[in-house]
Amino acid sequence: MKVIQELVQWFDRRGLLSEADLAALNEQGLLAQDAPRTMLEHCGRIGRGWCFRVVGELEGPVWGTDVYTGDSSVASAAVHAGLVGPGASAVLRVVVVEPPERFEGSLRHGVASRDYARYDTAFRFEAMPSSDEG
Repeated sequence: MKVIQELVQWFDRRGLLSEADLAALNEQGLLAQDAPRTMLEHCGRIGRGWCFRVVGELEGPVWGTDVYTGDSSVASAAVHAGLVGPGASAVLRVVVVEPPERFEGSLRHGVASRDYARYDTAFRFEAMPSSDEG
């Protein structure tokens, strides 16, 4: 993965990759950007996935369990989901999903998420696409 990211950066610095090229590479899990604070600006299309480098946090607001509101902290939701520890870093796939009628809160891995009624946007985490590298 690191070699692919270095090659992408080399091509990008030389202006040889379009925004569409970068989006396609990200969609395939070949690129990882730093995670945004929330997914609000990324929730335009249900089913769209993003690969993000996430540093786990305990303190950010989280609503839901397994499916989180679009304004939940990505870093705290990732800890809540058990995918990264506080202060640890991992590349995770975040996917925009259809919001449920109600978000159920829970306490997991030191993060307390809260209940919330209907919200316009939602996301969940998925397994990263597999890679052929060893």
